Amino acid sequence: MAQSIRFMVVALIPLKIIITEEDYNQFDEKYELIRAQLLSIFIHNPITFLGYGIGDENIKSLLKTIFTYVEPNSEDAERIRNNFLLVEYENGSMSHEISAHDIDLHGFSTIRINKLKTDDFKEIYKSLSNLSLPVSAMDIRKVQSIVKDIYSGASDDGTSIKVNITEDIDALSNSDKILVIGSAKSISYEHKNSSSFNSEYFDIVEESNHNLIKLIDNINISVQQWFPIYAFDTIYRDLRKAATLKEQQARKINDYLASQPATVETKHTTLQEIFDDEGVTRPNELNAIMWSTWNDKISLDEVESFLKTMPDKKGTGYRRLLCVYDYKRYSA
Repeated sequence: MAQSIRFMVVALIPLKIIITEEDYNQFDEKYELIRAQLLSIFIHNPITFLGYGIGDENIKSLLKTIFTYVEPNSEDAERIRNNFLLVEYENGSMSHEISAHDIDLHGFSTIRINKLKTDDFKEIYKSLSNLSLPVSAMDIRKVQSIVKDIYSGASDDGTSIKVNITEDIDALSNSDKILVIGSAKSISYEHKNSSSFNSEYFDIVEESNHNLIKLIDNINISVQQWFPIYAFDTIYRDLRKAATLKEQQARKINDYLASQPATVETKHTTLQEIFDDEGVTRPNELNAIMWSTWNDKISLDEVESFLKTMPDKKGTGYRRLLCVYDYKRYSA
């Protein structure tokens, strides 16, 4: 099986576990931000549902939520289709063939997903064990912690560190800390367009990545583009384009907000209040959040969390809101 598999595990917090019909109803009514986070997971990770039927209402509800926010023919929609696998149980079947299946959802165009019908779950778990996954920022921080322990000669619990060089990976135990060291000459930085600086904004800022930020001077950023320059300028003060891009960012925000209807100008102080406001239409929700952020109605921490979970980080809505957040957070 070539498909990647990922399991979703519920944390053991009794009030947050969704079990009963009432739990599902409350989730649908109140947890818009959680759904946004699920969208991000679906776009950026392989997802497999084991044991669900194709007609299961939970599957259909999730797909409806996803394609409410994602255009059916967009790159994100195609990425979701490639990540999504529904495994149905079929007694006695040893099939490993993944086929395309069309689902008709009320009020939506036909949605195509990947489906597998089998009784051979052993092969699924084998595929899971053979996954080769990319390195995450969390893993990088773990490496930094290991290097710190080696350098200091002691772990956090005070026990001493003994360093061994080994070529026998199979001889290592799960509790061993492993560090692989390579050449810095093999590391290079290349961002060919401004879009990557938007989609990877928070990672670049968190890492204070000077080498990447320097490249802003070498890429083309047109006057029509939404580009968040303020945070990058606080990290690397020698950007030649900084002053021009700051003026462009502030002008675009002011011009755009001035063109919005009065309905986006709410008194709400949380994102959930905006989502629950029937006077704010779905297409205007991001505009209302943008206006409220610009006018200091909503916590920047809440806006940051929302931006990080937005599924389409190449969309104009994301870039507009990111520019407002960037200005409010880093312009002072």
